[in-house]
Amino acid sequence: MKMYLNVTGRVQGVGFRYTTYQIAVEIGLTGTVKNEDDGSVTIEAIGTKEQLAEFLEKIKKPQNPFAKVNHIEHYEDPTIKDYDQFNVVY
Repeated sequence: MKMYLNVTGRVQGVGFRYTTYQIAVEIGLTGTVKNEDDGSVTIEAIGTKEQLAEFLEKIKKPQNPFAKVNHIEHYEDPTIKDYDQFNVVY
């Protein structure tokens, strides 16, 4: 299953991408996480339905004390390309 996510809140300049990367690798997802010009963070995540549900729950409440997630827009997107691993895009 391939999911696109757009996360808004205090998610740039606070280590949110790295925390997201750690969670994704721990769960076994592939994909990318990157900052957007509008201050949001986009994530392309690929895994099983169960893995993606767990991922979504974990990024809603980041362990990072500086990050704050206000909203996550997410939907299934079969057009996302296949990735070999999970990467932070700069």
